[in-house]
Amino acid sequence: MMWNPNKAAITVLVMISGFNIEPTYAEDIPVGTILSLWEDYKEVFTAMQFALEQQHNQTNKLFQFKLFADNIKTVDAYKLTRIICRQFERGIFALMGTVDPESFDTLHSYANAFEMPFVTPWFPESVYHAPRDHKQDFAIQIRPEYHEGLVELITYYKWEKIIYVYCDFDGLLRLQRIYKDIPKDAYGTFQFRVEIVRKISTAKEAIEFLLELEKINRNSYKRVVLDCPATIAKSILVSHVQNIHLGRRNFHYLMSGLVLDDHWDSGVAEYGAINVTGFRLINPKADFAKQFLETWKSLDPAKYPTTDGISAIGALSYDAVSVLESAFTTLLQQNPNMFRHNLRRGEIFNKRQKGLVACDMSGDERQKPWEHGATIYKALRNVDIQGLSGRIRFNDEGKRHNYSLDVVEMTPGSTLIKIGTWSDLEGLEVAVDQFRHRGHISRMKNVNNKTYIMTTIIEEPYIMVKQNVHGEPLLTGNDRFEGYCKDLADLISKAANVHFEIHPVKDGKYGSPDPTAPGGWNGMIGELVRKEADIAIAPLTINSQRERVADFTKPFMSLGISIMIKKPAKQRPGVFSFMNPLSQEIWMCVVSAYIGVSIVLFLVSRFSPNEWKIEGTLGGTTVENSFSVMNSFWFVLGAFMQQGTDITPRSLSGRLVGGAWWFFSLILISSYTANLAAFLTVERMVTPINSADDLSLQTEIEYGALSGGSTVSFFKNSKISVYARMWEFMSSRPYVLTNTTAEGIQRVRDSKGKYAYLIESTGNEYTNERYPCDTMKVGKNLDAKGYGIATAKGSGLQDPINFAVLTLKENGELAKLKNKWWYENTECQHDTEKTKKNELPLSNVAGIFFILVGGLIIAMCVALFEFCYNSKKEAKRAKTTLSDAMKGKARLALSGGRDLDSIRFYGDSSAL
Repeated sequence: MMWNPNKAAITVLVMISGFNIEPTYAEDIPVGTILSLWEDYKEVFTAMQFALEQQHNQTNKLFQFKLFADNIKTVDAYKLTRIICRQFERGIFALMGTVDPESFDTLHSYANAFEMPFVTPWFPESVYHAPRDHKQDFAIQIRPEYHEGLVELITYYKWEKIIYVYCDFDGLLRLQRIYKDIPKDAYGTFQFRVEIVRKISTAKEAIEFLLELEKINRNSYKRVVLDCPATIAKSILVSHVQNIHLGRRNFHYLMSGLVLDDHWDSGVAEYGAINVTGFRLINPKADFAKQFLETWKSLDPAKYPTTDGISAIGALSYDAVSVLESAFTTLLQQNPNMFRHNLRRGEIFNKRQKGLVACDMSGDERQKPWEHGATIYKALRNVDIQGLSGRIRFNDEGKRHNYSLDVVEMTPGSTLIKIGTWSDLEGLEVAVDQFRHRGHISRMKNVNNKTYIMTTIIEEPYIMVKQNVHGEPLLTGNDRFEGYCKDLADLISKAANVHFEIHPVKDGKYGSPDPTAPGGWNGMIGELVRKEADIAIAPLTINSQRERVADFTKPFMSLGISIMIKKPAKQRPGVFSFMNPLSQEIWMCVVSAYIGVSIVLFLVSRFSPNEWKIEGTLGGTTVENSFSVMNSFWFVLGAFMQQGTDITPRSLSGRLVGGAWWFFSLILISSYTANLAAFLTVERMVTPINSADDLSLQTEIEYGALSGGSTVSFFKNSKISVYARMWEFMSSRPYVLTNTTAEGIQRVRDSKGKYAYLIESTGNEYTNERYPCDTMKVGKNLDAKGYGIATAKGSGLQDPINFAVLTLKENGELAKLKNKWWYENTECQHDTEKTKKNELPLSNVAGIFFILVGGLIIAMCVALFEFCYNSKKEAKRAKTTLSDAMKGKARLALSGGRDLDSIRFYGDSSAL
């Protein structure tokens, strides 16, 4: 059956009339429902529909509900008013509604004005403290109020500041209520403060906001109160876990809405990178909830589109019908004939008949309220039943009281664990500490009285053997080791009160299935399987295969597969780097344009009469044109160099050629100047590859990974085409795989840029800080995962170690450890400050000096050629020797024309 929200009323009526059960009831009770077309509309209607079906299937009942359902797509008050009045004209006895916050006030006001009992799964926040204009409020709210529980939970966690992220106006109003309830200490200081408030519309906006926070301070802890619908909240968590810059446990989300009742099958199997806490409305262990969920899951999906569970909104909608049923049952048991005169045939649809409500009274008729409204409302307020959302009772204002909610945490695999309860009478009761000690007390005794074998792997900077200047080991026992994992083991020993004896793994492997090894596993995991060790504290990646044979804690470090390459040499600007702003093609086009424009200018000047002029000389009258071939080239060159010349075009055609060339030169020179500074001052480091795509699409640079490690397993099992293509390359060339990580790093350094190593990002970052500082990380991480501490099955270590890891994360100790072993001990120099003077070295502009010197030398050679050539011509004309002619010209050049003896060879004034 296809879902059509516009036919909701028809759907319900067909459903009711479709039962083939002999009625044993006396009356049909008409009930109206007004729903908004929003994201949870479908589940709300399905839950109500299922509740009505259960009510109709009951035997020996006094009545059955006849439902009239309307929906509204907009917040138009006029349209909503027409829908409400149409419901009243149908003769309804009560009203249910789940409209938008913008429409709620209208619906609420009409219910109060006509004394129509109104049952709603929830009130918008704006109605919580709205002024009461009526003597009696006829609204009943099924959802419990729990904002005080949020405040108590924040106080319990001892959060000093929170980040509040909300999606709609209701979220902002909830924040105001939280503000009012923040407790103060003995000095009158608020115990916590709201540091940042951000409104978001989509999950993408939230992730961008969180990334901004990470850039400001990556190592700080972010306590985020998230007030969003379930769909957006799920998307935020999924995007958070998958984002390589956010997949760390320095985030703790407190879900402000009742979203943890939803089915969290989001496709992400690991939420361990973040902490998630919130309230759960439905207790799945309660008898009523168990029975309901079993029936709910077995429903026909064609008729009832459901999931494996039911959300809080669906549960509240189901309970709304149950509350109405309980109230009318009580009334009819007390007075079976209570509604007889309202239910006579034909009168129910006649608004003029006695006892019916109408909005459009005119003339002397006044507004008539529902005559049984107060009685029905009183019965609703006195309801005391066990519902899907727990025990349902109401106070004099029609709100839930004497209720409780589960406080839950989300674990890896998206499962929820109850850690306490909150109730409106008792407040917050967190039983996590008692639960943990009560459930594991016998194991904790063994933990505290035993020294455990800790297996690890020798790898920088996690575990290293201390050595003296001669390369000999120092000390004995655990003191002979140092590194990140050694410090982590010491912190865990102190926090969990357990003791370890460190033993490096015998075969030097992390752990993978191996049929030839005892127990079917090698490496550290194999030693845990064979009970040769109790715990493994090492850079050990959590995956599904290892999880089957060993117990892992939550990740103590987040990482991903990255690409390591040899750092390419920086390319300094060359002698002729000033030509780099324009490509070689552009330079060739400029030269061609220069020649072409010069030729065109020469031709148009020859054919245009305006460029010819008549000049009289001693020799007679001559006709001249200034734009000879040489002058045309000279004019175009001067314009390009932005210099003037003694000649300018006189004809219109010549000026058009000159103007076009000037505009061309203006744009080209401006573009050239804008890019010149960057090319002269920036030292560029060009990397041959920048991503996994670049690697997979070429074969010149080989790439590999650690044989038998989780990185190889990732590529081997990946369904992504890029990674599958990379695995095909590596599997066809087994020699690219390495036996140890150190071997792979050394191959990168020795390959002269022809080998890339696929390594986990933490090892990549550490190696890049080690001498000789010739490696680098390129591109983004290829996946997101975490290092965890593995414990042997049944050792009893998982819980105390897990709690210790979470404590170390929350107090910042793990962040300090990473900073200590990765960056404080760096062996590379980084340019942390820019040079005080942004000066260009001579090598950057040496080319222009070469051009200048070259131009001067060429000019001197041309001048010498002209000197010799003209001297030969004068010697021939004057019939003298070449030597005398050259001497005469030399004296003329040196004297500047004042030595008259130098012109005696010429016999006339032409030499002048």
